Amino acid sequence: MEYALKMNDIHKGFGGVPVLKGVDFNVETGKIHALLGENGAGKTTLMNILGGVISMDSGSIELFGNQVKINSPAEAQKNRVAFIHQELNVVNDLFVYENMFLGHELRKKSGAMDASTMIDKTKEVFERMHVDINPRAMMGDLQASYKQIVEIAKSILMDAKLIIMDEPTTSLTQPEVENVFAIMRNLIEEHGVTIIFISHKLGEVVEFCDYYTVLRNGEMVGTHPIREENGGLAKQADIARMMVGKSVMDVEVYKPHEIGEVILKADDLCIDRHVEHVSFDLHAGEILGITGLLGDGKDELVRGLFGDMPFNSGTIEKNGKVVKYNHPAKAKKAGIGMLPSNRKENAIIKDLTVMQNMTIVTLDQYKNGLSLSHTKESKVALEYKEKLNIKVDNLANLITSLSGGNQQKVVLAKWLTANPDIMILSNPTQGVDVGAKNEIYGIIMELAKAGMGIIVTSGEAQEILKICDRVLVMYHGVLKGELRRSELSEEAIMILSTGGVLD
Repeated sequence: MEYALKMNDIHKGFGGVPVLKGVDFNVETGKIHALLGENGAGKTTLMNILGGVISMDSGSIELFGNQVKINSPAEAQKNRVAFIHQELNVVNDLFVYENMFLGHELRKKSGAMDASTMIDKTKEVFERMHVDINPRAMMGDLQASYKQIVEIAKSILMDAKLIIMDEPTTSLTQPEVENVFAIMRNLIEEHGVTIIFISHKLGEVVEFCDYYTVLRNGEMVGTHPIREENGGLAKQADIARMMVGKSVMDVEVYKPHEIGEVILKADDLCIDRHVEHVSFDLHAGEILGITGLLGDGKDELVRGLFGDMPFNSGTIEKNGKVVKYNHPAKAKKAGIGMLPSNRKENAIIKDLTVMQNMTIVTLDQYKNGLSLSHTKESKVALEYKEKLNIKVDNLANLITSLSGGNQQKVVLAKWLTANPDIMILSNPTQGVDVGAKNEIYGIIMELAKAGMGIIVTSGEAQEILKICDRVLVMYHGVLKGELRRSELSEEAIMILSTGGVLD
């Protein structure tokens, strides 16, 4: 058996706290090897060491049979290691082709940028990937899924032999996911590439990967093949149990609860070509799901409800009165909160502490004359830390020191401090492990039981099935159908979201 990678006895700590405790991680050449674990288990730290982002305290790394020392991302690239981070490493103000060649631009003999050659080479990579992206498009104009595909394309362009993919499919639709894995399989078969795949989507792991390794609390629990000796596939429930140390897949999070009067009524809403004549209502205590495929208009719809996108036509009533929000500040003042779909880009402020991120929406509540009362601010932050079980030693730590699940709880707390009566949650468990997902679902259920009206947008049918009382399914900007809880199924959602009609 030939190994592309051997990481032996890897130790790493931060501030005296051990994060990796003697981890061994071996990856066979030409395979897709999943690296799994809860948020905070040490996966990203281990890969940051391999990618040269941080240094290990002790241990050794062997790449393609040679002992190596990797002290920077540049050294990782020289060793033909590419790291596609969960946080997109793109520059929105540059063209796509400029992002592809950022840091290793091609130049003419005169020293000027050779834009035409870079554009041609970018086109070649996209053609190999069977994706239609204009190399001259501004990166900032692309949807998140296409930004992710550009990141993957960059690793192909640099002829990497070992590609680390950290949550690469979070914002991709199922067809895009299947296309990406088809591309990766082709690279494995034709060029001998090896892939390390970090994901919380266990369905993808079982469907596409060859092996999986589980980390828990900084230690390796075990490595196993996806295809078992009896010919069957590894069970998602067994993998999840390894990750958290207990059974979590079958936990029932939905609890029947009282649903009250209509508190929000939308009538004939239109937004350019994104939303066309959509009407619905939301009740107090109701968890209303809005789902569909990428580009179905659900994101634009809820952004419009929050005052972040203008409606071309239609009306909104809140508590029986016609309202118009042309700015999120007005929606917030009216009692609407929103957890946006992309936590990294739109929700957290990376340079602020946990407490500052938690209280930034309601700073006016903590004023003491012309200054802030840190005593008041700390009291509220501590209250929500306990309420939402946010795992943080010190609220003065940077928000980026937290795992994805805990960051998501902080963003939720940020809006709960404003005491909204309606919460819009876009992809509330995006990039969150199975254990933290159940915690967040539990929080959502408690908010609904307390009478809050909740709108959840998600492209994951399983998420919708777990928590929603009623679901709206969109297709190309149109409301294609409505399903009550008793009618919910993955099949029904898929039929409607692809433009079909239920019998």
